[in-house]
Amino acid sequence: MLIMKTFTRILISIIPLGVGFLAGMATATGIDDWYPYLEKPVFNPPNWLFGPVWTVLYLLMGVTIYRLLTKPSSAERSYAMRIFWIQLVLNGAWSFIFFNAQQLGWAFIEILLIWIAIVWMIVTAHRVDKTAAYIQIPYLIWVSFASVLNGTLWWMNQ
Repeated sequence: MLIMKTFTRILISIIPLGVGFLAGMATATGIDDWYPYLEKPVFNPPNWLFGPVWTVLYLLMGVTIYRLLTKPSSAERSYAMRIFWIQLVLNGAWSFIFFNAQQLGWAFIEILLIWIAIVWMIVTAHRVDKTAAYIQIPYLIWVSFASVLNGTLWWMNQ
């Protein structure tokens, strides 16, 4: 029974990587066709940087959900997990809005929702497992930067 529980937790913890894979596929369709032709700010990072950064962030999300799953069942844990899944869905949708639909303005609004959801996730996870919350700070920092970048790209390419 314990082995099955652990195996199930590990499988659930891999879901963020799956979301990252799908987002990466959405990104790949626009990164060569459309994105290179956008006017970009001087602080736009090189394209090669995004893959490794997001891989680490999705791995950290996996660790967070695993840690939450190992805590005793409670209303707070359930709430924190719901917020986790909300931010993950929002996260996955951004690549499709930005790269597939090429809607920089809608993507900017959506990334601001992601930012709010990440803060909300950190606050709710902190009540259940402080480490699960703290390891999401790099994600919050990166999405803060990505929000500024998205907003700037939208402004520069209207």
